Amino acid sequence: MIAVDPGCTVARYLALRLAELGITHLFGVPGNHLGPFLTTLRAEGDIEWVGTPTEGGAGQAADAYARIHGIGAAAVTYSVGAFNLLNACGGAYVERVPLVAVNASPPYEQWQNQRALGLLTSHMSPRTESNLDVYRQVTVDAQVISHPGLAPGQIDAALTACLTERRPVYLEVMEDLWDEPCAEPEAPIVRRERPFSARNRTMLDNAVHAILTLIEEHPGPDGRPRPIVWAGEETDRFRLGGQLTDLVEATGVPFCTTVGAKAVVDEDQPQFHGVYNGHASHPDVHWVFREWATCRIGLGAWSTSKNLGGEQSVGTDWVMAANGGVSVGTSYFPDVQLEQLLPALQDALVKTYGSGGLTADYYAEAHAHHGAPEHRPAALEHLRASLRVSRSASRHPEHLTYDGVFDRINHFLGHETREDWTVVSDAAFSLIGSMNLSLPAGGFLSQVSWLSIGWSVGAATGAALAPERAPARPMVFVGDGAFQETCQEISTHTRLGLPSVVFVMDNGHFYGIEQMLVHPSYYAEQDRADPDFYNVLHPWHYDRLAAVFAGKDTPANGVHVTDTAELDALLARLADPADPVNAGPLLVRVRLRRHDYPRAMAYKVPNPTTT
Repeated sequence: MIAVDPGCTVARYLALRLAELGITHLFGVPGNHLGPFLTTLRAEGDIEWVGTPTEGGAGQAADAYARIHGIGAAAVTYSVGAFNLLNACGGAYVERVPLVAVNASPPYEQWQNQRALGLLTSHMSPRTESNLDVYRQVTVDAQVISHPGLAPGQIDAALTACLTERRPVYLEVMEDLWDEPCAEPEAPIVRRERPFSARNRTMLDNAVHAILTLIEEHPGPDGRPRPIVWAGEETDRFRLGGQLTDLVEATGVPFCTTVGAKAVVDEDQPQFHGVYNGHASHPDVHWVFREWATCRIGLGAWSTSKNLGGEQSVGTDWVMAANGGVSVGTSYFPDVQLEQLLPALQDALVKTYGSGGLTADYYAEAHAHHGAPEHRPAALEHLRASLRVSRSASRHPEHLTYDGVFDRINHFLGHETREDWTVVSDAAFSLIGSMNLSLPAGGFLSQVSWLSIGWSVGAATGAALAPERAPARPMVFVGDGAFQETCQEISTHTRLGLPSVVFVMDNGHFYGIEQMLVHPSYYAEQDRADPDFYNVLHPWHYDRLAAVFAGKDTPANGVHVTDTAELDALLARLADPADPVNAGPLLVRVRLRRHDYPRAMAYKVPNPTTT
């Protein structure tokens, strides 16, 4: 029988468990039902409460924090707060982000009154399981804690599921239980690994053999194998960046990443050849991935519409290892875990082709360069040269374009700043434009499947506070329509003194990506006055919001840039730590023309013109 320690309460138990998992910040919006837990949290002192203007912003911050740290948490109050948090939890579920959603509910007594008399109090619904039911759709474990004696087991079960499945969990705690006594925490919370049985070994061996067979059956014109690896989101979620690096270094095999796995490892590795995003890929990346390579090996990559960029499916010359299984051509091998597949595949490739045996000089093959090998440009450097522009101040300032902005940012990050940055990209044109930035491991965050616009602004808070990336500065790219969804979260940046830089891509106050998806012909008609009426936004002076959020001891700055000279001048200021523009968050309104769009989206536009 477990003795109840009068010094431990349900609130303290949950606080201790979250701290045990290394969580340093809890994001949320308070309410009366949550108050006792937050009081205990402060008394314990291990976790800092970060109040945000919206529950959605709290969820976005917790999401980004979890992507970096491995688990994050948000806390809200019943119904009105929980339903606002639901969107962020849904995104975390789809994108395999371990997030703990804490929902403080009315006290047990009020629930009893509701059942007996139908008496509703604030935030309650006649459907007593309304909150639980909706969260069951977007979590791997959902618990209602109504008995203090059962609370430790329920909390432990949920947190274990969160770590194991790397997806959100839900804890609904009745207000009057927070201060009720319960047992102390005992054994630590750990991830439960799937057992690796003899049957799993056979399935793994069969999958690896099938991959080797696929490679052999698809040689290049010279008869040599030409595989390319497509590293995906699960290499990040399951913390397999080290194993991925080992594989490509040992074998020499070239690799691309998905957008969602961008910067899962350092992008200066010679085997790295860019982000593959279907038709939206850089032309060189698309050619290497689809034309030069004769088979594609997806490792942790998801075959989503965003990752495939306008392509409808993968082919029979693909391997797709994700979601707990491996498809090789038309064959499927269930219950093969990525953690076991990566080292097994590495050993098999080295054994078959030798150490570095899959190293490829596709540049020489593609361009028939016959010079001595030491005089040939490296494949990666050729690619990077095509992705970057050199730093040169323009004598004749030009209008800004999406591509011009990101080319300029690329040079700034690679050559001009000494600070460490975490790029946080929102959906739509911002994501497409930023995917070709060259970044170090861990330097990029995006929401690529759920694509909730405005995610980046709240996410930047969590990115800045995650201990693994601190003190890296967040650099946010967000569309004007997306920013209007979550602009309040700049208040959190200001309150905490985060030196974030938020580039609001103002393309004439309209939803550019929606126009592209519904009527892309708009972008081929430069003389057309207006886009579809429903895509038009109310214009804001985005940079002036900084003055709204700034306080006497909490500075925030806002600027707008309209041409290349102004952008150059701003980046020079960002590179100077002593410049006052770097004190607190900086809002940058980037003025773009309505008909501009990233060149990667040109495949959607009939008869595209150069802008």
